[in-house]
Amino acid sequence: MTDATETRTPDSRPTGGLSAQYQPGEVEQRRYERWVSEGYFTADPKSDKPAFSIVIPPPNVTGSLHVGHALDHTIQDTLARLKRMRGYEVLWLPGMDHAGIATQNVVERQLASQQLSRHDLGREKFVEKVWEWKAQSGGAILGQMRRLGDSVDWSRERFTMDEGLSRAVQTIFKRLYDDGLIYRANRIINWCPRCLTALSDIEVEHTDDEGELVSIRYGEGENAIVVATTRAETMLGDTAVAVHPDDERYKHLIGTEVELPLTGRRIPIVADEHVDPSFGTGAVKVTPAHDPNDFEIGQRHNLPSITMMDERAVVTVHGPFEGLDRYEARPAIVAALREEGRIVAEKRPYIHSVGHCSRCKTTVEPRLSLQWFVNTGPLAQAAGDAVRDGRVTIEPAELSKRYFAWVDNMHDWCISRQLWWGHRIPVWYGPDGEVVCVGPDEEPPVGFTQDEDVLDTWFSSGLWPFSTMGWPDRTPELEKFYPTSVLVTGYDILFFWVARMMMFGLYAMDGKQPFDVVNLHGMVRDGHGKKMSKSFGNVVDPLDWIERYGADATRFTLARGANPGSDVPISEEWCQGSRNFCNKLWNATRFAMMNGATVEGPLPAPSELSAIDKWILSRLQHVIGEVDQYFETYEYAKICDTLYHFAWDDVCDWYLELSKPVLAEGGETTKRVLGHVLDQLLRLLHPVIPFVTEELWIALTGGETVTLAAWPVADRALIDDAAEEELAALQKVVTEVRRFRSDQGLKPSQRVSAALTGLGNVGIDTHEPLIRSLARLDRPAGDFTATATLAVSGAITVDLDTRGAIDVAAERARLEKDRAAAEKEAAQCRAKLGNESFIGKAPEQVVAKIKDRLATAEADLTRIAAALSALPTA
Repeated sequence: MTDATETRTPDSRPTGGLSAQYQPGEVEQRRYERWVSEGYFTADPKSDKPAFSIVIPPPNVTGSLHVGHALDHTIQDTLARLKRMRGYEVLWLPGMDHAGIATQNVVERQLASQQLSRHDLGREKFVEKVWEWKAQSGGAILGQMRRLGDSVDWSRERFTMDEGLSRAVQTIFKRLYDDGLIYRANRIINWCPRCLTALSDIEVEHTDDEGELVSIRYGEGENAIVVATTRAETMLGDTAVAVHPDDERYKHLIGTEVELPLTGRRIPIVADEHVDPSFGTGAVKVTPAHDPNDFEIGQRHNLPSITMMDERAVVTVHGPFEGLDRYEARPAIVAALREEGRIVAEKRPYIHSVGHCSRCKTTVEPRLSLQWFVNTGPLAQAAGDAVRDGRVTIEPAELSKRYFAWVDNMHDWCISRQLWWGHRIPVWYGPDGEVVCVGPDEEPPVGFTQDEDVLDTWFSSGLWPFSTMGWPDRTPELEKFYPTSVLVTGYDILFFWVARMMMFGLYAMDGKQPFDVVNLHGMVRDGHGKKMSKSFGNVVDPLDWIERYGADATRFTLARGANPGSDVPISEEWCQGSRNFCNKLWNATRFAMMNGATVEGPLPAPSELSAIDKWILSRLQHVIGEVDQYFETYEYAKICDTLYHFAWDDVCDWYLELSKPVLAEGGETTKRVLGHVLDQLLRLLHPVIPFVTEELWIALTGGETVTLAAWPVADRALIDDAAEEELAALQKVVTEVRRFRSDQGLKPSQRVSAALTGLGNVGIDTHEPLIRSLARLDRPAGDFTATATLAVSGAITVDLDTRGAIDVAAERARLEKDRAAAEKEAAQCRAKLGNESFIGKAPEQVVAKIKDRLATAEADLTRIAAALSALPTA
């Protein structure tokens, strides 16, 4: 198809100041600064417009914009911009999380470079140092959000350590404490021996690591029992061996004692239904102070808990291993057991799941520790009920099962962290053991000492939907914008952050949910469906793409891959295609303006419209309806795909081409229709690609900003089935002729004589001049001889005289080569789709892509066979 936008008309015609080429760098910053300065994104809680609100999942103050952020923010911005255009008062509230562990690590590394530690400074000075770092270096991501085009209300930017949010944290802690929902106890927690703090579940990353599995014999003779472990060093803290009560192999040992090797201690053999008789030997060592399951067994059987290593994972048990690091102690203990003949079997390597600190990658130790916990039982019940009774909708609905699996089986939440940066726990201890929880408007008792720990970062971010709007005060923002309308986030933190916000929101806001809809998207992957990893070399830096291709191209690439709940594949090639799409819009709008397209006055009456004008207006109404429907179901990929094909195919490749003769003759009706279609198209595209649409819309319409322009509404009176059928028939003829020309190797500019018959059968005989112009077909001359015939649906026949236009032998060889390539491609795709192992493991989008490749290859084979049969015999 010839690019309609390639046609050049005199430069003296108006283009609204549009340059010959779109340069994102010359547009984006200028447009964004104007949006902010004009207050387009500032929400008014006193407005009588219906409310729409989103609170941004707060990025870490240490972070920078990565591709996951870029996807998340693109989706949120698309929704916010859509709702503004639909007449809502929109609050998209920005902010950052103080990221306790990550931020403290950053500042501690800076101190270490000066041979200092935080203890050299002391707590107060260290916290001051962190605030200094935050002022100087933190929050780089906020500027990067501007580059992406985030239409957030910067006047309401919040930080989880702000005075107001700190007051909210202290308030809810006090309420939970007074209601008996916060308590302090010795429990097993995740512990980082490097960061020296407890960790939440989300701060632990599990990977399949290589280790060893050793089977150790406890006891002697008939009373011996064998246990298997990947952490031999923890045997120093064993206080029992457990077996299943119905396991016939060990029934005679239940209630007896066995000597723990290397220690001389005797420990009981207990019966517990937690033990799986089919796993390993069916007997497990019980170390209550260093394993969560063992802790529960210990509680049920009243076993002692022996802490056998300190907070740095160094062995503390008196004996030959005392003072050894856990990784030094492990081989030493195995060697000692081997020397005593206690090692029954060794499996190496043994691949098993190991938890690591998400910040420093150190292997996490389960550790018995005195910590603060939230009793999540009643809170989790309320969070589950809010989804079950429809107050909160999870999109896509199938992910609700994951949500229930989490909240219905939630463990109590360890909320204390052994850090200095964060919200300090508002509990004070008296000289005689008194414990007082101090509220935000209370003074601690004289002579009391505050708890040293701070709260888990997720505790404060769990308050985000309402603390950012001024809670515990009853503010106009809360009155107008709470509950928030939608939460957009990745499915990977559904359990951790979403559930916490649900629990706290329902508790603090008298049963009002924190958001009406949870819109979950997947993880960004590369074009082959692989997880992005530095080790794979496939990580995408969205800032690099913004620099090279523009923010709109980056956004469009991400949104076009975003199907509800599914992972999002992207590639640089697709981003280049998105840039080309933006350029296509630019060139099409510039061409239209140079040819007199206008938005002034009403649309002409249907009686004044040509079939071509009726067709494009009818197509526009369908597209508006489809886009509206896809927004209702959060199907961003379908939104983008629909608009892409309407813009590129219907508007640029067909309507502009078909309209050229009319525009050349000064057709005022077509100028008005063209202006209207582009005006509506730019509005429809604006939420996803805001910068280029803003620049083009203002140039085309002379309006103030498309940001506040009304969202298009489909007009059913403009739907014209007859015009659509008529143009579909015209397109079919032109497309078939062009495909034939391409298959025969004819140059686009080369004209061929042809006879057209049957156009009247489908009512397109009046379009014959257009068909000949678009397909490069001359009328038959006196020596016309048909060497090829195309049968087009609808009883239309195209006879072509290709004599002298085609090197038959060369063309036959080319087509045979193409057929061999298509057959090879089809065979490879069929082999993959027939491989059950591949189908079972490959991501859904990868399988779908291979199916598409197979369909394309099969269509190519059909086309090539037709082309070969159409070649002249001589």
